[in-house]
Amino acid sequence: MRTQRMALAAAASIAVLALAGCGGGEDEPKVPTAATGAATAPAAGAAGKTGGDEVALFVQSRREYVKCLRANGVDAPDPDAKGNIDFGGNRALKKDPKFRAATEKCSDLLKPVPEAIEKANQPKLTAEQIKVKQRYAKCMQENGAPDFPDPDPDGSLEGEWNQDSAGAKRAIRICGPIVGVPADPGPAKG
Repeated sequence: MRTQRMALAAAASIAVLALAGCGGGEDEPKVPTAATGAATAPAAGAAGKTGGDEVALFVQSRREYVKCLRANGVDAPDPDAKGNIDFGGNRALKKDPKFRAATEKCSDLLKPVPEAIEKANQPKLTAEQIKVKQRYAKCMQENGAPDFPDPDPDGSLEGEWNQDSAGAKRAIRICGPIVGVPADPGPAKG
């Protein structure tokens, strides 16, 4: 299972997490907001399709994170019902020493985005796109990366593989054109 760690820098630059979902019945557990502590419904779709408890915990962690930022002098907006925190694309925040200190203090409150939400946010692939991913996986496996994962029926790739081996690097070079990566990217510019 793929795990994802949220880095401090990523936490500071989060503008909007696009979280999909629908639904939200009256029987769903309530989660306190960062501002008032009043209970509100968790992320839409939290029960059922997107792994209810995991999503509710994620939303709650986002609210606790904002509460911590505020306690450390940062005027952070409330996250929405899905856990999105909209800092308004304010890049200056990343350079603000008060914001950086607060995000460092509060970073352990952040929970990783649940896999159910990640999957729900990925666009549905066409049959042709899924075939391309299948061809790419087969090519990778046959050209030096035998541990490269097979795509799921929906085209998503899950699993870990050794990307640093010489065989994997060769396979990436050989198979890259299948997914639109040139075999020889040429010299770097800049």
